[in-house]
Amino acid sequence: MAIEVGTAAPDFELKDNHGATVKLSDFRGEKNVVLLFYPFAFTGVCTGELCALRDELPKFVNDDVQLLAVSNDSIHTLRVFGEQESLEYPLLSDFWPHGNTSRAYGVFDEDKGCAVRGTFIIDKAGVVRWTVVNGLPDARDLNEYVKALDTL
Repeated sequence: MAIEVGTAAPDFELKDNHGATVKLSDFRGEKNVVLLFYPFAFTGVCTGELCALRDELPKFVNDDVQLLAVSNDSIHTLRVFGEQESLEYPLLSDFWPHGNTSRAYGVFDEDKGCAVRGTFIIDKAGVVRWTVVNGLPDARDLNEYVKALDTL
């Protein structure tokens, strides 16, 4: 069960596709965060979603907002994926311990061994203000993220 709106967002520390450490708490007091979990790099729906975000990047990475995309792929896989698709935002690896962050947010599918499509908008105080969780085959509507960000 995904964490609910009004809940303090669980902090995490993950490596990005370039090997840098990213902590959710580093954005507290500075930026709202769009935290997006996706199943796997290089798959059709995931690639489509992440490229759509890339194409609208100024809405999701700016002085007020930071986009963080999380999968259970290794940082090496994410590096190649990010380069191939020209993704200029952090792709975070929840590879090991496998799925710990995905589990903390309630979006890890134990049977499939990956995160489902969960999105959490976290305000500058570290509180979840909006969320949507879709099944593996169901793409999300990024316009809904924009509407949710506009309410912060």
